Amino acid sequence: MRPSLKDIAKELNLSKTTVSWVLSGRAQQKGISEATAKKVIEYAVQLNYQPNLIARSLNTGITKTIGLILPSISDSFYSEVAREIEADARNKGYSLMIGSSESDIDREDEIIRLFKSKVVDGIIIAPTKRSKIEIQRLLDESYPLVTIDRYFPELDASYIIINNRDSSYMLTKHLIRKGCKKIALLTTNSYLTTMTQRREGFDDAIRESKQVVVSKLYGEVNFVDYEKNIYKVLDDIFREAPDVDGFFFTTHILALEAFQYFHDKGIKPNYEFASIHEVPIFKVVAPRINVARMPIEEIGKNAVKILIDQIDTVKKYPTKRKKIEPKQLVLSCSLEFRS
Repeated sequence: MRPSLKDIAKELNLSKTTVSWVLSGRAQQKGISEATAKKVIEYAVQLNYQPNLIARSLNTGITKTIGLILPSISDSFYSEVAREIEADARNKGYSLMIGSSESDIDREDEIIRLFKSKVVDGIIIAPTKRSKIEIQRLLDESYPLVTIDRYFPELDASYIIINNRDSSYMLTKHLIRKGCKKIALLTTNSYLTTMTQRREGFDDAIRESKQVVVSKLYGEVNFVDYEKNIYKVLDDIFREAPDVDGFFFTTHILALEAFQYFHDKGIKPNYEFASIHEVPIFKVVAPRINVARMPIEEIGKNAVKILIDQIDTVKKYPTKRKKIEPKQLVLSCSLEFRS
């Protein structure tokens, strides 16, 4: 059995409260002598004492842990965001627990319940569209919460997103300036507000250029087994519009699978391309692709800051449910137009 506060207190002939104050860094605040504090710390190190975070939370109200829920940790974008959040949280004295929902609402709800049972101090989440009820429940409880990349306009929650509509508009305008007259749009998860915004930016640019939004150039890829589904979508586009001259991808994962499709079909990709976000392999398979680069570092740092501010607010009012004022950020992407 691992040593406990009680074991340390008994061995050193001190009260359990005194030992707790020392190990939580409050020795000086509580008037405990430097010699006593040193003795407690040295003995705790000798025993390799590890605090019980849940037990400590009953006294302090916090566990110094944050929960992060992502649709897929295999997605390079989300893994990079997780790395930034973990690094910034660690610098502020917090540990991170990560769960992958795989865009499944039941799994997402299960992870939220798990994190709450582990008494995490707050949750950062890129939610599924259908998770609104669970998100609302967290808001009703004044539970520290920040959504990233995705959000619910109708909920009064803190969120961090990018300027989806503007980024799509500017990328599409660039393709048109390059001479494209038949640009195909490939998207997925169109029920997400962020994806709707990206399509709206695309449509705005097409209409502004006096071109017509053509339904046969629109490809909706089912996210479940998207690696296979994109082949049928692209087959349909090439059959209906063999003279397509450009492609706009609302997410980098679709661009990657499209390039795999071109390779497998023996198609030389002499088209103009644009994508929201990029991955390093683009420089090899499509060096001319135009991108709106997501501000990953800003997303991570702001998510941690907003969440810890909420945690501090809740900590100040432990006996009553104080409404958390939401902070909502729309960050700009950096656009890179390549020739």
